[in-house]
Amino acid sequence: MSATLYNQQILRLAASVPFDTRLPEPHGSSEKRSPVCGSRVTVDVRLDDAGQVAEIGMRVRACALGQAAAALMAEHAVGKSAADLAEARDALTAWLAGSGPVPAWPGLDLFEPALPHSARHPSVRLAFEAATEAAETARTQAPAG
Repeated sequence: MSATLYNQQILRLAASVPFDTRLPEPHGSSEKRSPVCGSRVTVDVRLDDAGQVAEIGMRVRACALGQAAAALMAEHAVGKSAADLAEARDALTAWLAGSGPVPAWPGLDLFEPALPHSARHPSVRLAFEAATEAAETARTQAPAG
């Protein structure tokens, strides 16, 4: 692959959303950290009555790849269930490992230049892992109604 790892599209996406907007009183939160590079992503969610993400907040301290992945995740997370997020996380993990197609989540093909750089994969996955865990926590802790 001849594409540059930190290309203009990734850098532009990384700078496209505020990464210090946590939710007050979230239904679920999760922080994930990459031991390889130290990137850290915290995701807060609030779910609607149907169990889908209604609001999302994040604090991202990551490289441009982690920031760009967090931006893509947050851009399309509203309206998704914990199961939808888990499916996206698992598809992303498989694709980065070379054992699956490009995930259906919009924009993830932008990370194709990262495929041969396995040390960068954890940073790309962080936001999806944190969002999934936050939504699952919110779903399991929701009051019965």
